Amino acid sequence: MKVLVVYDSYFGNTEKIARAVGSALGLTDGDIVKVSDVKPGQTTGLDILIVGSPTRAFQASNGTKAFLKSLPSDALKGVKVAAFDTRMTVDGKTPAFLRVLVKIFGYAAEPIARRLARKGGSQVLEPAGFLVDDTEGPLHEGELERAAEWVEPIK
Repeated sequence: MKVLVVYDSYFGNTEKIARAVGSALGLTDGDIVKVSDVKPGQTTGLDILIVGSPTRAFQASNGTKAFLKSLPSDALKGVKVAAFDTRMTVDGKTPAFLRVLVKIFGYAAEPIARRLARKGGSQVLEPAGFLVDDTEGPLHEGELERAAEWVEPIK
C-alpha cells in the first residue's frame, strides 16, 4: 500500500502530528513530506493521501492551498484521502468575538477534505483537528496519541 502524508507547518506542531500519523502507519521519512518538498509525480499511484495544515486565519496555509490547487482534476481518482489540521484551543478563556468567528469560518481540515474530494479522492476518515495550547504551541497533551488513533481504521 502506497501512502503519502503531506503537511505544512509554521511552528512544528503540524509536522509533529504528521509524523505521528506516519509512524502509526509504519511510514518512512520519505513518505511524510512538507508541502513545499512534494516532488512532481510523488502523488501518482497512491493508495492513500493524507494532507494536514495549520489553521491560519480560519483556513489552510497558503502552501497547502497551492498544493491542492496544483493537483490536476481527477488526480486522486481511486485514492483514499484524509485531512487534518492543527488549531488553537478555543475555550471559555478565548475572547467571545474569536469564538464567534470560529463558529462562522471554522478550521482548515474540512475545506482540505472537500478539495481532496473535488480532485477525485474518496474520504476514508472524518477531518480531524488537533489542538495547540497557544499560537505557537505546544501541542495539547495527548494529541500525538490521538493522531495515531485517528488513522488506526485505515491500517
